Amino acid sequence: MRTIYKKILLNREANRKMLAVLIDPDQCRGSVLASTVAMLKSYTPDFIFVGGSHMLTASVDSLIGLLKDEVKTNVVLFPGNASQFSVHADALLYLSLLSGRNAEFLVGQHLTSAIAIKNSNIEVVPTGYLLIDGGKPSSVEYISNTRPIPRDKNEIALSTAVAGELLGMRLIYLEAGSGAEIPVPVEMIECVSAGLSLPLIVGGGIKTTEQLSAAFDAGADIVVVGNVFEKDPSRIAEFVQCVQSFQQNQSN
Repeated sequence: MRTIYKKILLNREANRKMLAVLIDPDQCRGSVLASTVAMLKSYTPDFIFVGGSHMLTASVDSLIGLLKDEVKTNVVLFPGNASQFSVHADALLYLSLLSGRNAEFLVGQHLTSAIAIKNSNIEVVPTGYLLIDGGKPSSVEYISNTRPIPRDKNEIALSTAVAGELLGMRLIYLEAGSGAEIPVPVEMIECVSAGLSLPLIVGGGIKTTEQLSAAFDAGADIVVVGNVFEKDPSRIAEFVQCVQSFQQNQSN
């Protein structure tokens, strides 16, 4: 078993919740990038996810190199398409958009990069990706030409997640979309978490530490936060400290 996935499983077994800070190379540049890296050095999350809808491979390579030099945590690729691959990351979330019916994002994109990924020997974590209605159309919805799962359809989300588990996925990711107005509903997280044997990632629309804690309480193992830090990198401290406090309260 490879290092990143083993870390996730061990933390899940110990009921230790995890935070991933998402960095989009297209949005996090210049002074924003400098401030973000400075905050990450002082307030370090469990993971840094690198990904975006339009990012170029060159910018991914340079960003990952910088992050690995400056921040002592795992850097994981969260690609928007097959071209967004870098051998410099610690691991790759190999995403399949299970909630949609567009074969291009179920498996089509994967064919383009499969050989290069296998030859790179990067750690690959097959991940079932479910797009959930976040209150407004998202970049993922537009680019993938798929519709999100309605917010009140918990059973559809659960059935889709379990199908991913039976197909051999190792993670399930409930995504409301970058910049979503509202995060994945707590009731949906609870439903999917209760019926799933895999680690659960939740992201999109999380703007407050109260929403972060609510997602953890509902059963998320990893929560991904990104858009709010693009506007104010200093808030990384607030979220990392919230996770640490959450762990302490759970152990008491």
